[in-house]
Amino acid sequence: MSKKKGLSAEEKRTRMMEIFFETKDVFQLKDMEKIAPKEKGITAMSVKEVLQSLVDDGMVDCERIGTSNYYWAFPSKALHARKRKLEVLESQLSEGSQKHTNLQKSIEKAKIGRHETEERTRLAKELSSLREQREQLKAEVEKYKECDPQVVEEIHNIFAVKSWAKRKFGFEENKIDKNFGIPEDFDYID
Repeated sequence: MSKKKGLSAEEKRTRMMEIFFETKDVFQLKDMEKIAPKEKGITAMSVKEVLQSLVDDGMVDCERIGTSNYYWAFPSKALHARKRKLEVLESQLSEGSQKHTNLQKSIEKAKIGRHETEERTRLAKELSSLREQREQLKAEVEKYKECDPQVVEEIHNIFAVKSWAKRKFGFEENKIDKNFGIPEDFDYID
């Protein structure tokens, strides 16, 4: 015996739309629950779910009249929806093409006067070496930052204020450090 494989959600949606397009009629949920299993092999338990997904996506219209919900979808609506989508996509394509053309023109403008010459190559190399030298100098300055007189003066001032606060208010050193966000390993530079 072979097991019958169920339909995928997309196949159910497609078959449900076929019902609407072939009959060109208006249905209630109970009608669809009877027709869909017989004609298209959609299980009655999933008809409501599939129908609701089609309504949510705007492929099927639904209107409440009195106490009943009526569902319909006509081929002309699907055609108009496709046409609108096609127009939107064509508009986006046109805008994208225009942007591409403008960018190509900008690139061409930027290339004018930028021909590879010996002088340009030499200046590019010089610029590169100067940038490298600047980075090396920055690293060296960073190494000696701790010896900067201004930094040493600031450290001295911090210790002076800590000492004054201990004498004046009787605070413990670790509480002063904690309240003012001073790291525990903060000390003079050796």
